[in-house]
Amino acid sequence: MSKKIDRAPPSSGWGEVILGAALSVVLGAVLGALALVLKPTVTVKELPKEPVAGVTYFIEGSRDTNKGKQAAAKRKSFTQGATGVFSITEDELNALVVSAKPVAVPAAAPKPREKAASAAAASKEFLTAGTLNFRIRTGVVHIGLPVTISALGEQWRVVVQAQGRFAKKGQAFVFEPETVLIGSCPVQRLPYASTYVTKKFLSSQTLTEDIAAAWPRLASLTVDGSTLKLTMP
Repeated sequence: MSKKIDRAPPSSGWGEVILGAALSVVLGAVLGALALVLKPTVTVKELPKEPVAGVTYFIEGSRDTNKGKQAAAKRKSFTQGATGVFSITEDELNALVVSAKPVAVPAAAPKPREKAASAAAASKEFLTAGTLNFRIRTGVVHIGLPVTISALGEQWRVVVQAQGRFAKKGQAFVFEPETVLIGSCPVQRLPYASTYVTKKFLSSQTLTEDIAAAWPRLASLTVDGSTLKLTMP
């Protein structure tokens, strides 16, 4: 007497069903966040009177060189131990950021093999950070950082935006973000992500040695309208 062979596939347990559903949700969330990150950001000087729905804007802070020409003198006084209140406008702050960028030293033209190696190394850079931009309005500091993402032979320009205030942590004042955007993705909604992103990208813009040495001596740091006020004892 022959036995009947059950050829029906084994049914999946509840554990496998739940795991599959969870993975689908995670994958959907990751793809959704990635789409928001790579969604183009529109850079403007002022917010349009009628902003387009669904568009993320990056409002640049002023970089007027005439208004920021006192930045170098204030920096010198600040780092050489002068006391009192230093009022820093966003034009001066942005001028200081630009002046702190390292200047390339002229060098001999690279040989073909060296040039190819340099190009290959550059192509492997996943993230390339630009120059910080500061904007100060109504007591809130806005920081923008353009970042170029290179992957799979393509490049995307993404703007990292953070807004918040300064607070003293330990012996020094640090920037504490209230909202953080990478492209159009609101990172502050993810636990601990906004702090990580802010530290990650701000750390790429290192302070010069003289400012870093003077910074811990600050007695207070406040934002008055559109001006930073730094008090040195």
